[in-house]
Amino acid sequence: MRIPAIKGFDQQALEKYFKNTGMLFVGRVGGLLINMVVGILVARYLGRALNGIFSGGTIYIYFFSAIATLGLDQFIVKELHQYPNNRDQILGTSFWLKIMAGVCCVPLIWLAYQLYPARGTPYYFVLILSSIGVLQALNVIDSYFQSEVQSKYIMQVQVTGKLISAGIKLWLIWAKMPLVFFVYAYAFDFLLLSIGYFFTYQRKGRNIFNWTYNSALAKKMLLLSWPLIISGVMVALYMKIDAIMIQNISGVKEAGAYATVAQFSEAWNFLPSVIVTSLFPAILNARRDDPERYHKRLQNLYDLMVYLSVPVALVITFASPLIYKILTPEYAYAAPTLSVHIWSGIFVFLGAANGQYLVAENFVKLTFIRSAFGAIVNIVLNLLLIPRMGMMGAAIGTLIGYACSTFFILLIPRTRPQGIMMLRSLLFFSLKNNFLKK
Repeated sequence: MRIPAIKGFDQQALEKYFKNTGMLFVGRVGGLLINMVVGILVARYLGRALNGIFSGGTIYIYFFSAIATLGLDQFIVKELHQYPNNRDQILGTSFWLKIMAGVCCVPLIWLAYQLYPARGTPYYFVLILSSIGVLQALNVIDSYFQSEVQSKYIMQVQVTGKLISAGIKLWLIWAKMPLVFFVYAYAFDFLLLSIGYFFTYQRKGRNIFNWTYNSALAKKMLLLSWPLIISGVMVALYMKIDAIMIQNISGVKEAGAYATVAQFSEAWNFLPSVIVTSLFPAILNARRDDPERYHKRLQNLYDLMVYLSVPVALVITFASPLIYKILTPEYAYAAPTLSVHIWSGIFVFLGAANGQYLVAENFVKLTFIRSAFGAIVNIVLNLLLIPRMGMMGAAIGTLIGYACSTFFILLIPRTRPQGIMMLRSLLFFSLKNNFLKK
């Protein structure tokens, strides 16, 4: 089967990169559908108040996920590509770094809860979920299979894990189990993935017990990844700070309803990372060989991000009342908030594409500066708007925060041309030019 051509990318490049990521895409779409169905059923079973209490616990874990993962994943793939014979040392070093980071996150999460506790969410829920930082250390195996262009194994583990997890949550609903069991089930999801990665890796002569730790390599990887760690923390802040502020300002029922808004709106956010992962190697090849083609391909990538995200935003905007009426009637009053929040996805798509450009051009520090800027804007707007407008104020703050973060590069002379290119895509200049040529 031939892959449909995308303007600016030759057929050979597309087929080369999509053969691997296509399987990963299938796995993520399958996981998305499973998560969506089960998430809706859990939200309906728990009701607004309990769903708000539950989501309040998961937010703290999200805040510290960037620290727990150390932003190492893309560097693991790069190291394995460059030094395939050093596999056991690279994976072992990365694994132990993630274990140590996960352990360090437990007291940090406790401190964050003490400084700004989620009203109504008991700390022991948060403590149970704190184990996730350690449980996800075996995700380094995911990076290994990416480096070997064997994403089908990742897909198999992820889909199998999602199906088992879904079965457990459906049983909890059927048995009418209390909320704490859903908290344990959420943490168990990550343990399932780690078990799946472990047994998948152990095949064909590979052995996790051959992994070793190298302090020099650890230092090298941390020096490369620290800007991405800070950037990840900032992104987590402006993606999730609104949810906890709603819980503390407007109450757990409002937080529970807003959790469904985020679930429907952010379900598509995996798509730009899959597309960028597929297409950016071809863009980097053009950067090396043909600067003009490099910039043309970047513009085409920004165009693609807009062409994908705007239709989704339009459909969800008008369909949101129907979505809630069919899927979660109890939360139906959140539909107008979803119609606003979904537009932030456009800036998520553009930001994902531009983020790869910043890494390619060694502007890594700028990634956390712009993320910090977006987080500050979002927090200030939340403080101003949530007391007056509830979760609609949070959606507006999120939308503006994403936009400010994505287009922050317009303020930097060296990156301003990229900001202008994204604006051209957002204003459909390429589409207009093609239409006029015809």
